[in-house]
Amino acid sequence: MSTPDPLADWTRGEHSHDGTTHPVYRRGSGPGVIVVHEIPGMTPEVIAFADEVVAAGFTVVLPHLFGTPGKPVGVPYALDTLRRVCVSREFTTLATGVTTPIAGWLRSLARELHEELGGPGVGALGMCFTGGFALAMMVDTSVAAPVLAQPSAPFPVGPRRSRDVNPSPEDLAVVKERAAAGCQVLGLRYRQDPAVGRRFETLTRELGEAFLKVEFEGRKHSTLTLHRQQEGVDRVLAFFEDKLRT
Repeated sequence: MSTPDPLADWTRGEHSHDGTTHPVYRRGSGPGVIVVHEIPGMTPEVIAFADEVVAAGFTVVLPHLFGTPGKPVGVPYALDTLRRVCVSREFTTLATGVTTPIAGWLRSLARELHEELGGPGVGALGMCFTGGFALAMMVDTSVAAPVLAQPSAPFPVGPRRSRDVNPSPEDLAVVKERAAAGCQVLGLRYRQDPAVGRRFETLTRELGEAFLKVEFEGRKHSTLTLHRQQEGVDRVLAFFEDKLRT
């Protein structure tokens, strides 16, 4: 028996910006939300979470940045994807104080979605390796509801990388201005997750009360997918509801 395609109900398209093109998958209606998948890719668990956002009344766009859409998680698959990501010029894996190059493409996607759908803005959710991408997207005013699920890049090798939250100092200054003006940031993690490092301390220091923390006990990692916490999913959906409905 063949395995059902988790993307069967999604519409595939493309988005291009500044010479870069990536596939995107879209489903739903209502305010826009961009869900950026984790390593190793757009797994069935990531798609299942995105389906929950659709069911809550949102238009969800899934950009395909790496990996194979719909392929289940596996150690060889994850290691192969990690190897490819580490040599890609679109991402930063170890550099500190550098906005990931893919951020410009993601901001363009957010602007296009907001221009089409209107409203206060769009949601942006990154997870694991892409967790900090949502913060980098917040530089663009089209992003009104940024969510960081277990942000893990740059890889926390040493104290400095463990504290880095991905945007450059210039972009972080814009993020802080937006946060001070009322744009809140939602973050989710397991308290003892070593991949997150000390980033929640940095976000609390830099954003103050604008950084909303959802923390779970333990050393697990993927709060919305493999190690899914219903409370976390509920908090994300409530955040989108509060920030994106006019």
